[in-house]
Amino acid sequence: MSAAYERPKKVTTHVLSEMKMKGEKISMLTAYDYSLAHILDQAGIDVILVGDSASNVMAGWETTLPITLDQMIYHGASVVRGVKTALVVVDMPFGSYQGNSIEALQSAIRIMKETAADAVKMEGGAEVIESVKRIISAGIPVMGHLGLTPQSIHKFGTYSVRARQEEEANKLIEDAHLLEEAGCFGLVLEKIPASLAARVAKELKIPVIGIGAGNQVDGQVLVVHDMLGINQSFSPRFLRRYHNLFAEISGAVQNYIDDVKSGDFPNEREQY
Repeated sequence: MSAAYERPKKVTTHVLSEMKMKGEKISMLTAYDYSLAHILDQAGIDVILVGDSASNVMAGWETTLPITLDQMIYHGASVVRGVKTALVVVDMPFGSYQGNSIEALQSAIRIMKETAADAVKMEGGAEVIESVKRIISAGIPVMGHLGLTPQSIHKFGTYSVRARQEEEANKLIEDAHLLEEAGCFGLVLEKIPASLAARVAKELKIPVIGIGAGNQVDGQVLVVHDMLGINQSFSPRFLRRYHNLFAEISGAVQNYIDDVKSGDFPNEREQY
């Protein structure tokens, strides 16, 4: 961890706002269980996102759509129990907030009460703004998410870069301002041109976190299974693998199998 950055006892939405004002970059990773969340928190991560990407990396679904509110609450509560310092944000899953702001508030309240998380995250702009406002009015912090919004994958039909065209770029800028004006404490921008992301981060007072959105935003987020090399089947341009846990774990398991088959494990020191 950089010596210039003194980690607070607890990262809050206010701390993130101060980090943006000071020009301190915000580090964010996903987690879905107690053990890994504890490691990330101990390592000094600023924000942990309990992403609906659990649908992909934990449950094996092709999209994020199948994961349920109950399942997100399970993952969220597991993560919170492993965290002392990082801000924990829980994704609101598909179907828990779209089209009905009352249901959205009920979903958000369940997440906050049953996980003890610090905030929720929602995808979309003008389309979900009433839900955003209603949740924030109840005192629940909301992080927005624009650009590539995986819950809308069937609408877009592709995971390609969003907002390359002027019309879509202008809508994204408008939506970003709408979310800030509604009271969102932060915003994730996914897979959009770096120049557009830089403009949004400059125009907004709230922190802007990028994933495939260049380095001129206020922080970065990656899916931890991708970053650690557990998942080998996903290799977008924006992903930097910091380890190859797939190979390490596979090798360790093969060594264990060999030792069991040969009778070497357990040895005399490893039994009672």
